[in-house]
Amino acid sequence: MSLYDQTYARAMADPEGFWGEAASHIDWVKPWDKVLDDANAPFYRWFAGGEVNTCYNCLDRHVAAGRGGQKALIHDSPITGSVRSFTYSELLERVSKAAGGLQALGVGRGDRVIIYMPMIPEAIIAMLACARIGAVHSVVFGGFASHELANRIDDARPKVILSASCGIEPGRVVPYKPLLDAAIALSANKPSACVIVQRPQSPAAMTAGRDHDWMDWENEAQPAGCVTVAATDPLYVLYTSGTTGTPKGIVRDNGGHMVALAWSMRHIYGMQPGEVFWAASDVGWVVGHSYICYGPLLNGNTSVLFEGKPVGTPDAATYWRIIERHGVRAMFTAPTAIRAIKQQDPEGTLAKNFDLSGFATLFVAGERGDPNTIQWAERTLGVPVIDHWWQTETGWSINANFRGLGFLPVKYGSPTKPAPGYDVQVVDEHAMPVPAGQTGAIVIRLPLPPGCFPTLWGNDAAYVEKYLTDYPGYYKTGDAGYIDEDGYLFVMSRTDDIINVAGHRLSTGAIEEVLGGHADVAECACFGVADALKGQAPLGLVVLKAGVNRPHSEIVAELVERVRERIGPVAAFKTAAVVTRLPKTRSGKILRGTMQKIADGEAWKMPATIDDPATLDDVTRALRSVGYAKESEPA
Repeated sequence: MSLYDQTYARAMADPEGFWGEAASHIDWVKPWDKVLDDANAPFYRWFAGGEVNTCYNCLDRHVAAGRGGQKALIHDSPITGSVRSFTYSELLERVSKAAGGLQALGVGRGDRVIIYMPMIPEAIIAMLACARIGAVHSVVFGGFASHELANRIDDARPKVILSASCGIEPGRVVPYKPLLDAAIALSANKPSACVIVQRPQSPAAMTAGRDHDWMDWENEAQPAGCVTVAATDPLYVLYTSGTTGTPKGIVRDNGGHMVALAWSMRHIYGMQPGEVFWAASDVGWVVGHSYICYGPLLNGNTSVLFEGKPVGTPDAATYWRIIERHGVRAMFTAPTAIRAIKQQDPEGTLAKNFDLSGFATLFVAGERGDPNTIQWAERTLGVPVIDHWWQTETGWSINANFRGLGFLPVKYGSPTKPAPGYDVQVVDEHAMPVPAGQTGAIVIRLPLPPGCFPTLWGNDAAYVEKYLTDYPGYYKTGDAGYIDEDGYLFVMSRTDDIINVAGHRLSTGAIEEVLGGHADVAECACFGVADALKGQAPLGLVVLKAGVNRPHSEIVAELVERVRERIGPVAAFKTAAVVTRLPKTRSGKILRGTMQKIADGEAWKMPATIDDPATLDDVTRALRSVGYAKESEPA
């Protein structure tokens, strides 16, 4: 039996003993009364009765242990051409001052603070400052549209908003302050104060009596100590991307969150204190919360905060350059980022220009890690490339391969096996388990392990309705896939990406795997479109590798034949088109649902999280060239 198997079996047989032992890596003000409180199921609570402070565990205890001189945070911004580092002592000093500044503005335990910032050190400082005084932070992705920000202001009702004058994208500056001002004007709940980091690229006009300059505010503040909170108190609220109407605020507690993240840093990512970890994400997403801010600092690592893109800032070697520059041991990014690099550098030659000898593992998540992308990265980097699967709701991996427990054999296309505490099953519409290899809905038996969301902000009823009702006794992940005979999970698509072609249920992810295997294809997406005869039919869009100059008609014909050979005529795959880029959210998720609506001529709304709206124009033209999207216009 492998070390993983032993660990997983113990966690399932004795969850309270397992997680109680894992909690010894956290410093507690008061130990818990009960590891798992199930008295109010399905609203489970971990470490009930315990008292802690998350900021103390991220900063103070490392300084107290004599490691204050170690780098805690490295801000690398190829967009501005600057690199700044902060030791644990330096970060603690700045966080303590910012925490005191918040207290001076009347923020206390349980009050909410919205953080609307680009990828600058003050974003991390703001999160930790809130945690220090027991305030609940809600990070909103910088540059979000005003009406989306207003929705979140009205739901969270923050006392203070921390922001910056602008964000910087390749080739353009995005002023944040006008968006913030418009959002406050739209919202019913007005913050009492805003604190603005003035960036020289676009200084902001300040509103007298409400707005404060961050530098003056922090410098004038008195340092604040740590405020003790209950382990079950909320640490943050994170609104899921793309929400409309009433936002869906994922709640994260303090105690279980720390225990789970500290366990994951050691056992999933295999990180030792002092090593450098880099999650190439954004603070506005759950990855930024878990693995730029909290996870690495809880484990005593050095975390890299990156303001840039995988390509174009300045080139497709940016990731390898930063790994070499900072001695990164393990990195976490989205498959989309690797595909973007692969599209620009199909042979992976740029990586050979850098010393990556200290680099151990690349982890990917956020989109399905298709085998072609994983294998390209393995060949290019010469290290294990590990796909793992998790969600905003869980906050850490559901399924993974465990560097800290000795890797399991890799099966391409699978995020391997469940992390301790997750009882992952695949079921039919009646919540009955399906046989190995059969596609169904992926669910997790309750209770969820520590670190997962205990409810939605201010909306227990929606928590039960959205996640716990369709499959009684289980959490509905919204993903579809299958578990093979060896217990490996294959996440093929979102549940609504399973298409029904003449009565046959097909996964668009399986078709994408075939399309992505073509020698000329850098990236692809497949989704179902309406078909008068078969109900639905699959349609593919592909982005070609740089330098491919063959006629598109030849490539499309080869793609159709590949799907016919690999999946069979049952797939009824007959239509594909070439596009320059695929539309994605800022976190890298492909907007398949929006493209499907455009193709079918349905009313659609410009997604609030879209990275570049112009990509939808390109897609619409491509769809019209193959007979779709005839009547499609945004609603």
